[in-house]
Amino acid sequence: MDTVADVPTEELDENPLAGMDPEMAANPQPVFKAMRECPVMPVEGMGVLLSTKAVIDEALRHPEIFTSNMTAVDLKNARPLIPLQIDPPDQKKYRKLLDPIFAPRKMAAMEDEVARLVNRLIDGFIDQGEVDFSAQFSVPFPSQVFLTLLGLPLDELERFLTMKDGIIRPDHVTGKPYGTAPVQAYQQQVADSIYDYFNTVLDERELERRDDLLSHFLDAEVEGHKLTREDILDVCFLFLIAGLDTVTATLDCMFSFLAQHPEHRQQLVDDPSLIPSAIEELLRWETPVMGVARAALVDTELDGCPIAQGDQVMIMLGSANTDEAEFPDADVVRFDREVNRHIAFGGGIHRCLGSHLARMELRVALREWHRRIPEYSVEPEHTLVYTPAIRSIEHFPMRFVAAP
Repeated sequence: MDTVADVPTEELDENPLAGMDPEMAANPQPVFKAMRECPVMPVEGMGVLLSTKAVIDEALRHPEIFTSNMTAVDLKNARPLIPLQIDPPDQKKYRKLLDPIFAPRKMAAMEDEVARLVNRLIDGFIDQGEVDFSAQFSVPFPSQVFLTLLGLPLDELERFLTMKDGIIRPDHVTGKPYGTAPVQAYQQQVADSIYDYFNTVLDERELERRDDLLSHFLDAEVEGHKLTREDILDVCFLFLIAGLDTVTATLDCMFSFLAQHPEHRQQLVDDPSLIPSAIEELLRWETPVMGVARAALVDTELDGCPIAQGDQVMIMLGSANTDEAEFPDADVVRFDREVNRHIAFGGGIHRCLGSHLARMELRVALREWHRRIPEYSVEPEHTLVYTPAIRSIEHFPMRFVAAP
């Protein structure tokens, strides 16, 4: 099979991946559709891209072939992040210990506190009739939930945003190309600071437990196994980088869709009971995390395409979620979709540990927002710019009319 390197230069612009930029991030579905013409596509500089639901499900079902360990992505972490970068059999023991902490009933118990956080943020701009949705809502909200879960003061918000951005988008922070020496050095410095910070907080929790996640991590036990200090640090590192930016991006994607599709927004205003199914449909259609990385542990093949040991494999979740072979009316956003087996949270054994937390945050945010702000739109003449890979919006000016 041809790779991008084998394609004549004049044909490169026809490659659907040539648009892997903010323009594609704003409207990825047509690119995904083109990608599915070649379900397993080697692309120079990006590895092997998987785009149909069938081949993606096959890869996600076989972590012994397609691993998410530290060879899949370099985040400057000292050890594998738990549980994402741990493969079987050890992965199972960590999930048995951690899954109950993030169970739906545990997350539901937080709804009142999360609703207070949402309304406190809305109180800050409700009288103005306009807001930068990203700066004033979608960025601070999940970080405040994170701080609340860990029992940390909300005035630590800026520190956590700095740490999160330093790992996920160090090139943006430094203004230098990703992968260059200065960017890697900065990313490593931030990674080290994350371990130092949580070590200090855990020292405090060792002396005095509180009703928070860090204390639960210290005491959690399954079949005689407890988390070590290093285990907890590796969980916290993952939680920081995976639980903040992704929820921010999801809020950006959902509210930008609703701001530009008033008929869908009105459905939620008229019938808030639709919110849970609307969340699932918007997760499917928008898929804020467009892809997840894996690495091939052995020589293998998918859909007749050879994949060599050591190849990077990019699993395009957004393409799978709009695959016509899996979803009837895949290109139609329907809040009444009865069967919705999307994989916006990934799939297989590494399905997102915090999916129940994310769903609760989204449910509360959409419910409280539409109760208080039923009408809103993007600032006229403004074009929303989405970041690639994780589809957040850095500047999202919105005009709104608050409820009487």
